[in-house]
Amino acid sequence: MNTLSGSLAGGLLAAGLAGAAMAAEIPRTPEGRPDFSGTYNVATLTPLQRPEMFGDNLVLAPEEAARIAEEEAARLAEDLERDDPNRGAPPKGGDGSTGAAGNVGGYNAFWIERGDGAFQINGEFRTSIITDPANGRFPTMTAAAMKGLMERRRFYRENTGEAWWLEAGGVGPYDDPELRPLGERCLLGFGSTAGPPMLPVLYNNTKRIIQNPDTVVILVEMNHDARIVRMNAEHAPPDQRFWLGDSIGYWEGDTLVVDTTNFRNETAMYNATRDLHVVERFRYGEDGQLIYSFTVQDPNVWTEPWSGEYPWPRTDDRMFEYACHEGNYALGGILRGARILEQETMDAKPDAGSD
Repeated sequence: MNTLSGSLAGGLLAAGLAGAAMAAEIPRTPEGRPDFSGTYNVATLTPLQRPEMFGDNLVLAPEEAARIAEEEAARLAEDLERDDPNRGAPPKGGDGSTGAAGNVGGYNAFWIERGDGAFQINGEFRTSIITDPANGRFPTMTAAAMKGLMERRRFYRENTGEAWWLEAGGVGPYDDPELRPLGERCLLGFGSTAGPPMLPVLYNNTKRIIQNPDTVVILVEMNHDARIVRMNAEHAPPDQRFWLGDSIGYWEGDTLVVDTTNFRNETAMYNATRDLHVVERFRYGEDGQLIYSFTVQDPNVWTEPWSGEYPWPRTDDRMFEYACHEGNYALGGILRGARILEQETMDAKPDAGSD
């Protein structure tokens, strides 16, 4: 381990132990309940699924956490270097790079906020947000869910500038705006940011909680999703379905429990269905952090439930509007572009009646 890594690892470990040693007083409401009201930034470099090289190890070594933080800092520093003002135009079709912008270079580090390190709970770094199954990864999918996933994947291919879907036959990925992903249609934030479960993504990781005895509102400014948790209530009838599900809350001691059902057929959670059931828990940890944990069940998709947890650090940062598509003009552009490609393909075909 080099000197820089050793110093950073030692500093991170010391900070974690010092935080754990300080037993923070839980802020409480006038009714005596834990008060979670406030603004949080949940950005973290800890992945949802554990990299396979860590096996069943939930705890990340401080040296490994230091390496991850250093690599991210170096990547950001390189990406934020000033561009040559005399550079030429990028090659047609992009430069071959990958990422949120595909290969056309639309996003750089200025727009990305993944956090500056792995998170800690009670002084320990974690290898993943998922804690159960023990390997920190999604459970096995059901056969029906896997078949459906393979069917959907045929809609998502690299844009080569050709209407490849005409040759595939059947319904094409651009035939109907409702075939496009929910995030692309500005209906729900991508990556289950509003959830449930609520997960960190590339940017816009700020969340705000507003709490009173009857209602808890969780504002997620990624498509401007506001989850409304009705305290000590019954779920809506099964025929009433919601984009974010129907969330009801209750207290188990000093833990706020949120139970969510009644989803629509389309959900923000990866591959989930209308039978998704999520139970979330909000509590203060030993170090005074808000700890968010969750358990996900959907018998149509996974052969067993799966669970995870990660901290929500408080922030003094303000929330800013997420203006998705600036009026959603981009969706119209996607569909019009597909019609142009289809016309070009048809124009290139020889006349049916020619010799």
